[in-house]
Amino acid sequence: MTKNIFLTLALLLIFVGVAAAQGSSQKLTEQQKIELLIQSVEQLQDAEFIRSGTAYDAEKAASHLRRKLKSAGDKVKTAQDFIIGIASTSYFSGKPYYIRFKEGKQITSKEFFEKKLREIMDNTVGNTQ
Repeated sequence: MTKNIFLTLALLLIFVGVAAAQGSSQKLTEQQKIELLIQSVEQLQDAEFIRSGTAYDAEKAASHLRRKLKSAGDKVKTAQDFIIGIASTSYFSGKPYYIRFKEGKQITSKEFFEKKLREIMDNTVGNTQ
C-alpha cells in the first residue's frame, strides 16, 4: 500500500473511532464525506481522470473537483449532491467524467464515487443514511 492509501485509511479509522467514542448517534458530516470522496480519487495510483476527452492525473483531478466544489458554494449540501452535480459530468459540455485504470478498465466517475460513498457509509459507525 502506498503512503496516500495509509493516510485515507487512517483518516477513516479516526472518524470511526471518534464516532464510536461519542456513541452510535455520531456520524460523518456531509462535508467530511465529500472530502473523503475527493481523497479517494486523489490517491488513485496509475489511473487517469478523463474530463472532456482529456486525461488528468489523480492530483489534478482532485484539484479540479475542489475548485468546482468551491465554485458551487452552498448548492452542494450532501455527498450525493457532490457526486451528481460536481463529480460526474462537465458543467460546460455535459459529458460524463471517467476514470481509466492502468489495466485499461474505464468506468464513469459517478459509478466510482457512488461505490466509494457506499464504502464510507458501511465503514462509519452510527451512520444511518
